[in-house]
Amino acid sequence: MSNRTKFGLLGKDISYSFSRQYFTEKFEKLGLNTLKYLNFDIPEIEEFPFIYYHREEEFGGINVTIPYKEEVMQYLDEIENDAKEIGAVNTIKFTDDHKLVGYNTDVYGFINSIKPLLKNHHTKALILGTGGASKAIAFGLKKLGIEYKFVSRRLMDNGFLYSVLNKEIIDEYTVIINCTPIGTHPNINEEPNIPYQFISEKHLLFDLIYNPAETKFLKQGKIKGATIKNGLEMLELQAEKSWEIWNL
Repeated sequence: MSNRTKFGLLGKDISYSFSRQYFTEKFEKLGLNTLKYLNFDIPEIEEFPFIYYHREEEFGGINVTIPYKEEVMQYLDEIENDAKEIGAVNTIKFTDDHKLVGYNTDVYGFINSIKPLLKNHHTKALILGTGGASKAIAFGLKKLGIEYKFVSRRLMDNGFLYSVLNKEIIDEYTVIINCTPIGTHPNINEEPNIPYQFISEKHLLFDLIYNPAETKFLKQGKIKGATIKNGLEMLELQAEKSWEIWNL
């Protein structure tokens, strides 16, 4: 990987990005001063090929975030089986023969972040949101043996509308995972529209958001005595898994 010095994050409106700071600090600690991690902030996915056009040999890998985890798949030469089944890619490796291979490390990050918090009664989960991240979460829950339903504003298979959530449903689904961007800085007073009055100490609330560290969604859970966790460790774990893939 000696001549592959460029890494980065593909997304939209990502100036806040965790990844750039994380990898820049990682490269410094490892003494890899020739490596650079850049933000590739593009308004449309169609611009993606122009990032590396005629410069494939310079790139080692790219992470992918909202809103391109699904759309980017059409530009890849190969997609690893789990990522294919999930239907979302968050890590791209540039191979020695200049192929772009897609992976999903969100699943690894999520499973290893939530696993220590799971108790025997955590058998059913609600996934708030239906984007690329929620697909990885659903795949992870399946691997953990936890039943799940999506919660959306539109009718869908295997899902509830936000408007039908009631005490009976909240009592039954004791794991609630926010996969929406609602509550992210600077909109810290926003929260997913669920009936928080039915949350109890038996619940586990997990938020993929890490900025702020405690979203309004998590604060509401904390008030009710629920176990809460943000997405920072999940991000760190998926970043490390990406680095491992890029160095295979």
